[in-house]
Amino acid sequence: MRRTLVAAFATIAAIALASSVLYLAQGGFGGGHGRFDAALLCMGLPWTAIAWPHFIYLRDFWWLIALPFVLKRLNVPVYSTRLTLGLAKPKLKEHRILREADLREVRIGDRFRLGPFSTVTTDASGNYNVASLPPGPYVVEAQAPGFQHQVVPQFDLLVDSNVTQNFKLPASAVSETITVTELPPQVDSSTITVGQTIEQRVVQEIPLNGRHFVDLGLLIPGSVTPPQNGFLTAPLRGQGSFSFNTAGNREDTVNFMVNGINLNDMVQNQITFQPSINTVSQFKVDNSTYSAEYGRNSGAIVNIATRSGTNQFHGEGFEFLRNNALDARNYFNTKPTLQSPFKRNQFGGAIGGPIIPNRTFFFFSYEGLRQRQGLTINQVVPSAAQRAAVIDPVSTKLLGFIPTANDATGTRFVGSATAPVNIDQFTGDVTHNLSDTKRLHGYYAWQRDFRQEPTLQGNNIPGFGDTRRSHRQIGTFNYTDAITPNVVNEMRVGFNRIHIEFAPNNTTDPSSVGINNGLSGPTGLPQITIGGLGTNFGGPTGFPQGRGDTTVVLSDTLNWVRGKH
Repeated sequence: MRRTLVAAFATIAAIALASSVLYLAQGGFGGGHGRFDAALLCMGLPWTAIAWPHFIYLRDFWWLIALPFVLKRLNVPVYSTRLTLGLAKPKLKEHRILREADLREVRIGDRFRLGPFSTVTTDASGNYNVASLPPGPYVVEAQAPGFQHQVVPQFDLLVDSNVTQNFKLPASAVSETITVTELPPQVDSSTITVGQTIEQRVVQEIPLNGRHFVDLGLLIPGSVTPPQNGFLTAPLRGQGSFSFNTAGNREDTVNFMVNGINLNDMVQNQITFQPSINTVSQFKVDNSTYSAEYGRNSGAIVNIATRSGTNQFHGEGFEFLRNNALDARNYFNTKPTLQSPFKRNQFGGAIGGPIIPNRTFFFFSYEGLRQRQGLTINQVVPSAAQRAAVIDPVSTKLLGFIPTANDATGTRFVGSATAPVNIDQFTGDVTHNLSDTKRLHGYYAWQRDFRQEPTLQGNNIPGFGDTRRSHRQIGTFNYTDAITPNVVNEMRVGFNRIHIEFAPNNTTDPSSVGINNGLSGPTGLPQITIGGLGTNFGGPTGFPQGRGDTTVVLSDTLNWVRGKH
């Protein structure tokens, strides 16, 4: 038996040597692995972790066909598992990439999706590349003549990521399909970017007070809970925070982008507005060593991908109610004064589906907010004796704007000032597949918001403060063309716009109370503070005011992948 084995290995070595010489004569070994490596593998050497692209062409490996007959003649058992170990990444005849939204009768979980697929072929080294795919769940298939067909039914492609899916195709004489149900965690080995992706399930299902996706930034490694008086991190009434602190950077250094289009308010260096979480598919935060393609800001980069429709109609409706029924009293909102009221209604819906099956899809959403909140006021005001001592006619008229004391000491006013918030937001998303390699995508969001702030500018009695009305918009348009599997061009056009107005809640004509400050008409009183008491009313100073800012973005990116990446 020992002589038989020695003869067998000698025969294999002779065949391998002859094959190697023949391959060298054909220009082999010049840019990768060749027959010599494959021959070493079949001799049992530890090369199982390397991809051998030429296994797929049996005509190039005539000796593999003859090998079983030689071994059989020498009475040596043939173990097919030896070849299975070696096929780490063979040259694939074709490699299919299918969107979950575009599958042909493939079941993922409990959902069926239909649609076209695209096919790419590996290069001479067994590598393949598919660039500029939209994020989402995919099915990945790999097949080659003479090898088992493998399917990965659930492959999640995350926003702004480069991922690798390798295949090991065992040789098979019959038609077989292997389904891979468990995948290792995705690791982006092509960049040194440090960041994390918040996936769609987390975005849409995790409980969020106010339904603001920016709050999820606290889940990113390196993020910290902001101080209560943060510049942009302190939540605005009904609108949430406008940024977050991560990786030691200031909150006004974060760059927000939707579908590759800037969503920053350039005046405040903050997000212009928060898209409804119904329309956010997922977002990624890169907070360190990100690619040179991102500029403008020194802090984190937030890439937001929006949802698109599928070949099936899906919709939802919702309402969230919160009120003060189970809330504790504010410490300064003492009895017998009524508890400051609070009521918030968030409601809306979304629907998505096909316009043209397999080609054109839409997704539409609406979200509204109606919030009524009473802000507790506990402020020193003129007492009854102090009021009686006022004899100046202008001061007497101004006393009419100040509430009388209602506490036990007769020196303080305890009550609340109303702070209403109304928000309406509409979004629309359309995707059109011109072909398997050309795709158009458009997204538009429009928001109107109304907010009253009775005490934000220093006023501390009811009836003053300011009203803020604004319109916020963003539009994105993307055209992606896979010219070849290695050359992909993507053009982006978009804009974001904000128009906001600030106006005083009290628009009394100052001349009507005897104040001659050069202004007349409904401009509001000047902001006044009573010395010794601290009572502040009138104004706010500098109001009315407003601004409108528009940012337009035009970019074109050509990705050309060469060599091994």
